[in-house]
Amino acid sequence: MIAKTIDEVIVQLNEIIAAETLNGSAMAFFPVLYKKVTVRIKTGIESNEFENNARMEKLDVLFANRYIDAYRQSTNQKPCSLSWTNAFGATKEKNLLIMQHLLLGINAHINLDLGIAVAKTVEDDGNLMDFENDFNKINEILASMVNDVQDRIGKVSPMFYLLEKVGKGREDKIASFSINIARDGAWLFANQYHIANDKEFEIECRDKIIGALAIKLTTSKSWLLRSTVKTIRFFETKNVQKVIEILNAA
Repeated sequence: MIAKTIDEVIVQLNEIIAAETLNGSAMAFFPVLYKKVTVRIKTGIESNEFENNARMEKLDVLFANRYIDAYRQSTNQKPCSLSWTNAFGATKEKNLLIMQHLLLGINAHINLDLGIAVAKTVEDDGNLMDFENDFNKINEILASMVNDVQDRIGKVSPMFYLLEKVGKGREDKIASFSINIARDGAWLFANQYHIANDKEFEIECRDKIIGALAIKLTTSKSWLLRSTVKTIRFFETKNVQKVIEILNAA
C-alpha cells in the first residue's frame, strides 16, 4: 500500500521495524532513524515550522514512499534501484558496523531519493528555489537525528569512538561521509532532475554514482581502518532487538 499521509508513513515504518527486528536483521536499523526523522517533521508541520507546511507533508510522503517501495520490492525479490540494492544487500553481511548500515540507508535516501522527491513535490512547472529553505530545514532535522543516534551508538558499540580517532583525516567514506555534503549534492541533483527532459536517464546516471558510493561505505583501502572496524564490530551488541530498543528510545 502506498502511504498517503505522514501518519500512514509512520505506521508502515513501524511495520518494517517490527518485521525486521523479528527477523534479527540489520534492515531494522535505518527505518528506526527514519521514523524519528518523520515524527520530528510531523511535529514541525503541526507547529508551522516550515514556510509551506502542506507542501512539506506532500514531500515527506513522496520521499518516504521511495524507501518503502524499494523495501517492498527487495523483500519480494523484485528489482529496485542500485543504491538501495547495495544497501539492502549489505544487511546480510555480518562484519559491518551498525553505523555503516545507517549510512548506507542515508546514502540511498538522501543522495538519490531526496532530489527526486523534491522535484516531484514542486512538479515540472513549479519554482524549485521556493523550496530551498524548507529543504535545508529537513536536512538540519536529519543531521540532528543522526547526531542523536551517534550518541546512543556507544551503548551498543562501546569501541565506536575508535573510528573517529583512527579515521580522522582519511578519505575512506566510512570515516568521512558527511550529511552536509550529501545535502548539497541532493539539492544540486534536484535542480538537475527538475529541468531534465529525460528524467529516467537522470535517475539511472545518479543511481550508478550513488550505488558505487554505497560500496565505498562498506570497504576501506586502509589496513589500519579495516582492522579498527573489525575490532569495533567484535564488541558491538549483536542482538538486533536490543539495538533497536536503544536507538528507538525517546
